[in-house]
Amino acid sequence: MIIRETDRLRIRGWKESDRDLFAEINSDPKVMEFFPFRRNRAESGALFDRIGRGISETGFGFFALALRDNDMPIGFCGLALTDLEPHLPDGTIEIGWRLALPFWGNGYVTEAATALLDYGFTERRLGEVVSFAAPANTRSTAVMKRLGMRPDPNRDFDHPRVPDAHAYLKRHVLYAITADEWTRGIPGRD
Repeated sequence: MIIRETDRLRIRGWKESDRDLFAEINSDPKVMEFFPFRRNRAESGALFDRIGRGISETGFGFFALALRDNDMPIGFCGLALTDLEPHLPDGTIEIGWRLALPFWGNGYVTEAATALLDYGFTERRLGEVVSFAAPANTRSTAVMKRLGMRPDPNRDFDHPRVPDAHAYLKRHVLYAITADEWTRGIPGRD
């Protein structure tokens, strides 16, 4: 199942052959720098299966991100239902991503996320999409800004799944964009 294609990328459902890449990115210390833990192969496999089931059941989730020329997986990007009540109400859709380190710095995440926001607002008729990260994760917040998302400090929150032992990662800043904002167009967005 292909969700969207861009000039360089294919956003698609997961294939069994993508498991190795998924495990690699979930265990890489640099990729997971702003997460409280890395996943071993079994934990990564369980998450891979859970994401696949969620996509099948709802059409939302973190989709595989692959190079269009050869379909080689490089990470993921997706629109996912959050489950962070009371911080984010049931039904809130977040956009998120994770990319294998060798593919950083090429604009792939911004390219894929732009295509997914367009898909979310035009085909899925979403009213709003949010994204959130630890404030120190400036790479992710820079992507959020490039996407035309705006910070919403009144909705910043302490992530309930980040253990107190990782207090420096607990606080999360939230960025949002509405369908109206997307439709009006954001300066600098193609």
